[in-house]
Amino acid sequence: MNAATCVSSCPAPGHFPLTTVLIVGHGSREASGNDEICEFVRRWRERQPGWRIELCFIEFAVPSLHDGLLAAAQGAQRVLVLPLILNAAGHVKMEIPEAIEHAREHCPGVTFQYAPNLGACDPLLAILKRRLRQALATLDMPDPLTTGVILLGRGSSDRAANGDVAKMARWLHEESDHELVDVAFTGITFPRLERVVQRQALLGLRQVVVLPYYLYTGTLMQRIERQVGHLRQQYPLLRFACGSHFGFEPEIFALLEQRVTELQAGVAGAAMPCDGCRFREIAHELGHGHSHEHTQGHAHAHAPAEAMPA
Repeated sequence: MNAATCVSSCPAPGHFPLTTVLIVGHGSREASGNDEICEFVRRWRERQPGWRIELCFIEFAVPSLHDGLLAAAQGAQRVLVLPLILNAAGHVKMEIPEAIEHAREHCPGVTFQYAPNLGACDPLLAILKRRLRQALATLDMPDPLTTGVILLGRGSSDRAANGDVAKMARWLHEESDHELVDVAFTGITFPRLERVVQRQALLGLRQVVVLPYYLYTGTLMQRIERQVGHLRQQYPLLRFACGSHFGFEPEIFALLEQRVTELQAGVAGAAMPCDGCRFREIAHELGHGHSHEHTQGHAHAHAPAEAMPA
């Protein structure tokens, strides 16, 4: 399976549902990462056989975001755009909304609605707790009091996105018996994994669990595995366990289904606020990431979500 051969669930001509659900994946240089997203979409179609579910990628795979939006609009009255992305940074706040505006110009008879990213939430916390239990079970002494935990995120230039990773680490701490749950990042921002392991070793912890905060495999997951291997050599007295990416956990499917249900029902707050935000264009022109924190020098409210077609 590859990204070029698994992206369409179009029914026969003349039998299009009124609504298309468009999944937006990030895309990876590593083909296996794109294949996992394709497999995720295939499984979701099996869960929801009555839905028209399509897939596109922001980068590194086809169809592109722009092509995916235009294809999803063919024969549809409404397109629900769902970012299959954990944290809201530039892609979610800037690039996807701009592509949706472009699609609206080319498909004036189609309503496009944009759902939020997955975000920091209890379903993702449940996955992390399960991953932590699984990792602990691989250690010789699965004692949370002597085991440090490191939630390892991708890292972003957007402080709110990094803050969501830190929030998940804090929630995990609150609901576990571990005395120390730290956050680290693979790039762009700090602290990095090596520095956090050094700190936990100096504090006298005997074991370290690294929990990647990633949806799918890819180049960065492979790098994490290599990093943990190097750390095992660097700290021979420490025991390490490394969790896996989220993959096909049921909570992910349920979150997306919740997004669809809320958009269709017109639930307040169901749409991503960056869709149609006039401050996004200003931020783009100034070369800044777009944020909805009201510490950025502007306060604004968004217009109500676009009305649902009858």
